[in-house]
Amino acid sequence: MLIALIRHGQTDWNLAARMQGRTDIPLNDTGREQARIAASALERETWDVVVSSPLGRARETAEIIAGALGLPFGGSYDELTEQNFGAAEGAFAGELDTHWPDRDFAGMESNAEVGPRGIRGLDRIAREHAGARVLAVAHGMLIRHTLATISGHEMRHYPKLENATSSLVRFTDAAWRVHTVGGVDFDEVLIGLDERAAELRLAS
Repeated sequence: MLIALIRHGQTDWNLAARMQGRTDIPLNDTGREQARIAASALERETWDVVVSSPLGRARETAEIIAGALGLPFGGSYDELTEQNFGAAEGAFAGELDTHWPDRDFAGMESNAEVGPRGIRGLDRIAREHAGARVLAVAHGMLIRHTLATISGHEMRHYPKLENATSSLVRFTDAAWRVHTVGGVDFDEVLIGLDERAAELRLAS
């Protein structure tokens, strides 16, 4: 079972560096073009179905990709919804250190809950699209938390994922495995993960 976790295309809040979370901000024109470019890159491989988070920016990205590749849209999965940032949603990233230096946003979904939720989504997709090669459009933090939970690393060590990039996970030997992160082979990413972990240990 192979799933490509794709971050949705750009929104105006992405462009302005605002915390988005569950707030349902639509794609902008750049985001729609990013989705079309992503589809062109994905057509080099064989895929069977496209699914997404229920949020509009992910759903529209999925529909653009599905249309470009001639694939069916296989539905939305609540498990793929972005992390809820509570009171910080809509805030500019530059304001976070001033208002929430510890990143403890009122009403926020805890970091510990997000990765396991993402894995539940992968498991559900695998059950409902057994044996298929699936494109799943979701969100940056959800994807990073999910990859980190699979690989056993901390999410903060993972690199930021650009809009419309893909990360591949495969179910093999009774477990999910990370194969690429934002289009980069996991073995290469792993070097950076270990380096960041070591740096933080030395700084503590």
